[in-house]
Amino acid sequence: MKQGAQGSAETGTPWRAAGSAGPAGVPAGQARVPQQSGAVRGEHTHSEPPVPVVPRVRPVVQRASVRGQILDALRAALVAGDLRPGEVYSAPALGERFGVSATPVREAMQQLALEGAVEVVPNRGFRVVERGVRELAELAEVRALIEVPVMLRLARTVPAERWAELRPLAEATVRAASSGCRATYAESDRGFHRALLSLSGNGQLVQIAEDLHRRAQWPLVGGGPGGRGRADLVADAHEHTALLDALIARDLDVVRALVGEHFAGAAAAGA
Repeated sequence: MKQGAQGSAETGTPWRAAGSAGPAGVPAGQARVPQQSGAVRGEHTHSEPPVPVVPRVRPVVQRASVRGQILDALRAALVAGDLRPGEVYSAPALGERFGVSATPVREAMQQLALEGAVEVVPNRGFRVVERGVRELAELAEVRALIEVPVMLRLARTVPAERWAELRPLAEATVRAASSGCRATYAESDRGFHRALLSLSGNGQLVQIAEDLHRRAQWPLVGGGPGGRGRADLVADAHEHTALLDALIARDLDVVRALVGEHFAGAAAAGA
């Protein structure tokens, strides 16, 4: 079937028929080669770079953002005790509470289930996990095993000015504690510890430590010793500023004692 310069019916691109004489310098019998669309006969278009294809800009999907916001809200509700241990909560009911559909709530709760905060109850919803003092003590022990050696190593190597840059974060934990809001303090507390450990340059360490820290902040069954008041939160926060002072002074004995006391207090009080 001869197409010649009439082109392809499917692509609309002009083709040279095999066996016909092509432009100057192209021997007859050469396989068909598509010519540049819109090229004027006789122009040398074979050396011109192809026109780049601009990708279409896809609209930003907001669903993940909603799920993330709901996840943050649920985590705050857990720490504050608004979601009580042992209680079952349905995604539709929580969605109505937050003013969203059940879908992002269900996805956020599934993430909390992976973290161990809740467990799935078929056809009912999600039950908040009941924790005891022993589990809290175990978490504090693991955190100490991970963070104390790292903190002592950093105390020997990190210059004082780097520690001084973290002063605003330590002071922020004191202000958050003064508010008396456990959820507000929990977020600020994790931020300070995350900044400290980030100086190690080990992202995996930071992620594991923060996961343990978050789990240690969930309330105990019936409130228990985890229901700390403002004075307890403020005392805990002031340990952060004292720790910074010791790190700046490179006083390893004080660093070891403060970090140990900090985790011991967390085990007893749910921080």
